[in-house]
Amino acid sequence: MKYERNKIYLMDCIEGMKTLLNSEEVDVIVTSPPYNIGVKYNSYDDTIPREKYLDWMEQVALECKRVLSEEGSFFLNVGQKPKDPWVAWEVAFRMRKHFVLQNTIIWVKSIAINKEDVGSYPNIKGDVAVGHFKPIGGKRFINDCFEYIFHFTKTGNVELDRLAIGVPYQDKSNIGRWKSAKQDKRCRGNTWFIPYKTIRSREKQRPHPSPFPPKLPIMCIKLHGLDKTNLVLDPFMGIGSTAVACARLGVDFIGFEIDETYVREAEERIRGDISFHL
Repeated sequence: MKYERNKIYLMDCIEGMKTLLNSEEVDVIVTSPPYNIGVKYNSYDDTIPREKYLDWMEQVALECKRVLSEEGSFFLNVGQKPKDPWVAWEVAFRMRKHFVLQNTIIWVKSIAINKEDVGSYPNIKGDVAVGHFKPIGGKRFINDCFEYIFHFTKTGNVELDRLAIGVPYQDKSNIGRWKSAKQDKRCRGNTWFIPYKTIRSREKQRPHPSPFPPKLPIMCIKLHGLDKTNLVLDPFMGIGSTAVACARLGVDFIGFEIDETYVREAEERIRGDISFHL
């Protein structure tokens, strides 16, 4: 069955991958499935029994493995909540049956750094506290300020374009100190600070309860390598952050989503983003 690229299909992702995608057709998968922690979606129950949820995630993994190219990258964003800290790793261990965990990336949503811990970098004048998090009540837990991005591949040997998302050296004396340090840019590492926009008005509702910002899939795709990315898949497209990222980068995408409201919101975001960046 032929399909149209740069489109979000209103259908279950397993059915969609089986019906529309050929084996090894996809270069990059970037997605964030439901976490099974009680998020209130429009069309999905996020409180199903844990084993049923993990079995489902494994079925998704099997289809993702089939459609992913031999040198492809599968970036899986999974979070948790303080009362249920194991869910992300339980998902990862199911994926372990079918993929190699090549990198583990920590998506930092909020961070606080005291000036005394920074050192003598001239650009940092005082304490730093940036980003957003949902405050936690009670006295048992500290605020949850990060999520995981598991980078799975089929072999564990996929070469990456690390400097595509590199950062300048704070200490310029490092340039030339090592053979690999030939320019003022170094590997960002596996901690990515990516803030997300907040809703300032209590009356204004989020169109989706847990979207990730487009910068996250942009960084994942660039890390894999733009020059070898022809098709990106998001099995859980939500309101289209991966599609927006692809539109900005000029690469094709396909996505699946079971909620019609989210699909309409995603399509509006994509159209608006393309118009803005023309």
